[in-house]
Amino acid sequence: MNAINTYFIDVIKKHYVDFAGRATREQYWMYVLFNFIGAFVLAFLGGMDNVIGTLFSVLYAVYALALLLPSLSIAVRRLHDTDKSGWWLLIGLVPFVGGIVLLVFMVLPSTPAANRFGDVK
Repeated sequence: MNAINTYFIDVIKKHYVDFAGRATREQYWMYVLFNFIGAFVLAFLGGMDNVIGTLFSVLYAVYALALLLPSLSIAVRRLHDTDKSGWWLLIGLVPFVGGIVLLVFMVLPSTPAANRFGDVK
């Protein structure tokens, strides 16, 4: 429970639309993991053919919209940690190659010293 609080809830509470600063590889990938688990559970339950399925489909849509900005902000802060501008996030819009390049950027190690986006955490 502490990991969910540290890597998921704190991102939402403290950095909801904070595009400044840096996010480590661990912070980014743990947020992605918990976000994926939550979205998967809601989507799975939303696939039922009854009233409860409809309710979970609506909850999934609200969940996805609510976490759109925090997901963008932590991705930008992760790019900042590798000393790249947040605008590099737009390369993901390029078919095929863009997603691969963005994945490589997200798994790169952090800049070991302070960079133009802030100090090391």
